[in-house]
Amino acid sequence: MEKSSAAAAKGLVLFYISLIVLIPLAALLTNAFNHGLGSFWNAATSTESLDALRLTVTCSLLAAAFNALAGTATAFVLVRDHFWGKSALNAIIDLPFALPTVVAGVTFYTLYGPHSPFHVNITGSWIGITVAIMFVTLPFSVRTVQPVLESLSGDAEAAASTLGASSFYVFRTITFPAILPALLTGTGLAFARALGEYGSVVFISNNLPYRSEVASSYIYSLVSSGQVSSAASVALILLTGALLVLVASNVIARRLARRRG
Repeated sequence: MEKSSAAAAKGLVLFYISLIVLIPLAALLTNAFNHGLGSFWNAATSTESLDALRLTVTCSLLAAAFNALAGTATAFVLVRDHFWGKSALNAIIDLPFALPTVVAGVTFYTLYGPHSPFHVNITGSWIGITVAIMFVTLPFSVRTVQPVLESLSGDAEAAASTLGASSFYVFRTITFPAILPALLTGTGLAFARALGEYGSVVFISNNLPYRSEVASSYIYSLVSSGQVSSAASVALILLTGALLVLVASNVIARRLARRRG
């Protein structure tokens, strides 16, 4: 009875994954290579495609790197400090998960666009794109590090401090190695998520080809003009890059965790 229940559960999981993940991936691959390898290569390596991919990767790297620092600092504050409004801050961290990204895009355009109340216009620039991506991906860095910090007893840190070690030395030798696997996982998730971001950057980027057009906007323009195979080719490049980053970050994080264990 238990074996049949386990088999039914596995079958349900495989069906769900196939329906939600595998079938769409197969459709993407089919469309990308619909006109042969040469057509795929031409679409993926066109000047506009390479420029959009370059800008996307650059802004995603900057946003992921900055959020790795800011997210770790935020996780430390949430775990180690007690202050009024902590619960509200904890809830706000998850806001990018719940908020439609296009709403974030409109908000950033209102605050930092041509009619900014602060007289700061960063539309059509890599700065604006990076800021928008940072907002969307911050929770990944915070929520992966926070549980690890909560699981640390603090005894080793307290003992090192008692023996005269500086705060920086304690962090570098005890705390940082403990949170590093989680930090790498969160950074990898943030970078992979940033590669395909569209809603939060569509307004603030202005979608100017060869200047502020990210890959997701370029893919949308290709689909809108009926070039579905070319759009699938560029999308496949993004998908492959995100998958490689996720696999690499997970493998490195597991090896680091095993060494500590």
